[in-house]
Amino acid sequence: MDIVWQILIAVFIVILTALVILKLYVESIKGKCTSDVDLSGKVAIVTGANTGIGFHTALDFARRNARVILACRDLVKGQMAVDKIQEETGNKNVLVMKLDLSLMKSVREFVKLFEEKETRLDILVNNAGMAGLPLTKTEEGFEVMFATNHFGHFLLTNLLMDLLKKSQPSRVVNVSSLAHNWSKGIDFENLRAEKDYSIHNCYFDTKLANILFTRELARRTEWTGIYTSALHPGTVRTELLRHLPLFLKFIGFFVKFFFKTPEEGAQTSIYCSISKDIEGVSGKYYVDCKEAEEQSSEMSKDMGVAKKLWEISEQYTGLAENN
Repeated sequence: MDIVWQILIAVFIVILTALVILKLYVESIKGKCTSDVDLSGKVAIVTGANTGIGFHTALDFARRNARVILACRDLVKGQMAVDKIQEETGNKNVLVMKLDLSLMKSVREFVKLFEEKETRLDILVNNAGMAGLPLTKTEEGFEVMFATNHFGHFLLTNLLMDLLKKSQPSRVVNVSSLAHNWSKGIDFENLRAEKDYSIHNCYFDTKLANILFTRELARRTEWTGIYTSALHPGTVRTELLRHLPLFLKFIGFFVKFFFKTPEEGAQTSIYCSISKDIEGVSGKYYVDCKEAEEQSSEMSKDMGVAKKLWEISEQYTGLAENN
C-alpha cells in the first residue's frame, strides 16, 4: 500500500511540475504592447468596453490621455466602467454611450449622437463580441450573434468613415479569434439563420467574417489614410463565454490556469491601435503583438468571398441605400 501511495505522489509531482513548466512557457510567449505613444488630442471608440479586454483597452487609451468613448449596450455597467477608469487614470475625458450592435437602428442612433458631439475619430476598436447564445432573432430579423459580431460593426465602421478619413492617419481594429480557422465557410443564404442554426458554427463564421471584413476594408480604403487590422487576443478569462453550457464552464474552470487575464488579452488590440511598428500597414492579422498571417486560414484570405460578404452586408444593414 505504501508503494502505491509513493507512486501516486510521484505522479502528482510530475504532473504538477509539467503544469508549472507549461504555465511558464505560456507566460513567455504572451505579447505585450511596449509602445510609449501619447494619445493627447486623439478620440477613440471601444465597443463592449464595460468589461474584459474592451475595458482594459479603453483603460490603456485613457492612461495615454485620449478622449475615450465606451460604446456599451448596458449604460449602467458602462458608467461603472467609466467611473473606474477615471478614478484609476485621472482622465475625466472618458464617457459611455449607448450602443446595441445587434440592432442596426441603435448603431445609427449612436453614430448620429457621436457626430453631433465629436469632430474627429482616430481609433475605432470593434471589440464587442458574443458567443454561445441560443438562437435569438432581433426585431429587425437578424440572428443576434451574427448581428453583434459582424453586421453591427460593419455598419458602425462605414457610418463613421467620414470622421475616420478626416482624422487620418486613423485606425480600425477588429477583434477576431483563432476560432475562425474552424469555420467550414460562410453560408451566404444563412447569415440571418434563415435555414438552420449552430451555436458553434455561427461563432466560427462571425470570427471569419471579422477578418474578411478587415481585408476588404483595407482594399477599399487604400490611400485614404485609414489602416485596419484583425487580431486574435488569445484565450482570455472574460465574460464572453457566459452563455456556454455549465459542463463547458466546469472544464474552463480548470483550463483557465493557462488563460490570459483580460489585461493581457487587450495587448494586441492596443498594439494594433497605436504601435508605430505597423504605421501604414493595413489588412493584416495579428497575434501576441506581431503579424501572424500564417495563423490565418486560407478562407480568410479569399478576396472574392470578402467582396461578396461586404456586398451582402451592405444590403442587410441598409448601407447600400445610403450610397
